[in-house]
Amino acid sequence: MAKGNALQAMLDRANVATDTTPGVSKLQREVAPSKSAAGGRAGTKLIGGHFAPEVSTQLRILAAEEGATVQSLLAEALDDLFVKKGKGRVARGS
Repeated sequence: MAKGNALQAMLDRANVATDTTPGVSKLQREVAPSKSAAGGRAGTKLIGGHFAPEVSTQLRILAAEEGATVQSLLAEALDDLFVKKGKGRVARGS
């Protein structure tokens, strides 16, 4: 698979994970984005960046170890940055 197709591969895995066929684990179904996920995004903006693959891996491992989401860890990190820079907390586990 070409590097440019990483997003498509992720979408394909999400489609497989929501399938109810035997062999798809409960965890795969729980991790797959729900069809109503877009509704929960109302009033929000996507913030992103490009980092080394190790950053992504470590963040996902930390989220799994803490039983948290990557989203909640990023919100916590942003709030910590805002406080460090003398701004108020605004992310609050978004």
